[in-house]
Amino acid sequence: MALPPELNDRLTSIITSDSVVLFMKGHRGQPQCGFSAQITQVLDRVLADYTTFDVLSDMEVREGIKEFSDWPTIPQLYIGGEFQGGCDIVKEMYESGELHGALGLDRPTGETPAVTLTDAAATVFQGALQQQPGSEIHVAIDARFQHSFGVGPAEGDETRVPAGPIEVLMDLDTLARAEGLVIDAVDTPQGAALKVDNPNAPPAVQQLPVGELARMREAGAEFLLIDVRPEEERQRAAIEGATPLETIGDFEGVPRDRTIVLHCHHGSRSQAVAEELVGSGFQSVFNLAGGIDAWSVEVDSSVPRY
Repeated sequence: MALPPELNDRLTSIITSDSVVLFMKGHRGQPQCGFSAQITQVLDRVLADYTTFDVLSDMEVREGIKEFSDWPTIPQLYIGGEFQGGCDIVKEMYESGELHGALGLDRPTGETPAVTLTDAAATVFQGALQQQPGSEIHVAIDARFQHSFGVGPAEGDETRVPAGPIEVLMDLDTLARAEGLVIDAVDTPQGAALKVDNPNAPPAVQQLPVGELARMREAGAEFLLIDVRPEEERQRAAIEGATPLETIGDFEGVPRDRTIVLHCHHGSRSQAVAEELVGSGFQSVFNLAGGIDAWSVEVDSSVPRY
């Protein structure tokens, strides 16, 4: 049965809204089914950013995309407007290298990196292995350079990497991001916690004091000041010259070496946006410490507080 023209146009609009679009149950940060979780894990290995659509929030799209793609299940992946397949097919594409090619990426060589595991970290890992005999330590570094560790059986598509007294397992893309990786363990009130030093990671988001922003403005420094707050808050108070986030769009036209300063009310929302930009390759990203509230208190009292 042919889809109604309005639904066909809507699905086409979603599919062409980004170069990579995943129809899934839940969203990237919180999948709502095992297959959606598996496919996002694969995509996270290779992509810092892609678009997801939660079909659980829209029954029309959930049923319509099955007819549109002639594919009966969710999740479904589109690259460059072309349907690729579901979870199992995408996993096979990753293992064969076809996924990297479809995304226009070079497939990593698989060269084994030099990884250092301190005695403290080795003790943590060995304790975990003793609690789960027959398991392995898995180390993953995704495209946003978020590091994760797990204990479980070998999955078959990973490489064994020597790390001090033990071996850890890494997927292909993690291997390419792990050269020089140092894994340590530190004591916290909650117990031992792993600490990672990765020389390949992009620069972290830098905190910019409001006084320093004032000095940059006075000196005529070149930078882009972005206000991530919604319109309602901007109407209540604003820093002169700040650009609303929604007018920037997807940052496609902004050079990766452009200095960017982001702010919100107190700094938490702008920190999240700043971290996304750093993960996307921007090299000089600052979060305004204390946000517009600190600006009002320390620099310009004419800006209302709220």
